[in-house]
Amino acid sequence: MIRTAKLQDIPHILTITRACAVHMAKKGIFQWNEHYPNAEAFGKDVARGELFVLEDDKVIGCITISTLMDKEYDIVEWLTANGNNLYVHRLAVHPSSQGKGHAQQLMGFAEAYALENNFTSIRLDTFSQNQRNQHFYEQRGYQRLGSIYFPMQSEHPFYCYEKVLP
Repeated sequence: MIRTAKLQDIPHILTITRACAVHMAKKGIFQWNEHYPNAEAFGKDVARGELFVLEDDKVIGCITISTLMDKEYDIVEWLTANGNNLYVHRLAVHPSSQGKGHAQQLMGFAEAYALENNFTSIRLDTFSQNQRNQHFYEQRGYQRLGSIYFPMQSEHPFYCYEKVLP
């Protein structure tokens, strides 16, 4: 079940994202670190009603679905005009629950939400060193458009993707 997250979910979400960071680091993917994602970001997501959790007896995953465009995205040549776009951030599934279609379920939820609310497109970024995520989004019809940098995260770029909705 996917539901809107509550403040009391944040400790569980941080456990998930930290486990994901360790899991990725073991594969040489240093996408998340001690600075990001953090409780402050998730708290803002909850306050705006943009954080959702996936439960299977307990919280096992999360996704942020936002209408706010990060300033780092300003340099990207998007496929659609700015203003009616949805942004996906901080998609995570606990490593012990990965490989079971949960990320697909969370993205399906985000895409259905975008369609139901008449958004023009969905935009997101993923780490350039995370080929698994790149393949995941490309298989769902997202187009890679450009690169951006998040100074507190990595010296490597993040690739921006967009999916234009019907």
